[in-house]
Amino acid sequence: MPVKIRLQRHGKKGKPFFWIVAADVRSKRDGKYLEKLGIYNPVTQPATIELDVDSSVKWLRNGAQPTDTARRILSYKGAMMKKHLLAGVDKGALTEEEAEKKFQAWLSEKEDKISTSAEKAAKAKEAEREKALEAEREVNAKREAEAKAAQEEEEAKAKEEAEAKAAAEAEAESPAEEEASEEETKKED
Repeated sequence: MPVKIRLQRHGKKGKPFFWIVAADVRSKRDGKYLEKLGIYNPVTQPATIELDVDSSVKWLRNGAQPTDTARRILSYKGAMMKKHLLAGVDKGALTEEEAEKKFQAWLSEKEDKISTSAEKAAKAKEAEREKALEAEREVNAKREAEAKAAQEEEEAKAKEEAEAKAAAEAEAESPAEEEASEEETKKED
């Protein structure tokens, strides 16, 4: 009975969620399976992968063939590496302790890479956010400067109009005063 390690789709339309299973080749994609090995959720950021590495290695060593996507997931989580190291133990190139040390070193190195890349992504996102915030501040400062200049222009125009009005009133009063003073001088005569 040929066995494949493959993905079994679950979840809503447009929101896939997968089980990683060991299944008979002849069974349907979402049909019967021999063992559930883990889950894979590509919708989350970053994608969620939970995998039972030991069960996966057991099936791989018994001849199960992973599909392309399942192979990438198994490789990412270290099942393929562990299978490779156990093959070295079987051939006598390594002891089990050495193989376990190499596997743990590989896992810690992988976690370091993931954490540094996550930190880089967070820093890049923060820098982009800061850049957008700075651009918004510049736009706001420009708007405030334009509004202040417009307000100063309006105040200057209002002041000029007030001066012109005051001058016009003064001119209007001056002839009236001159006429009044002329009338007074005529009366005095």
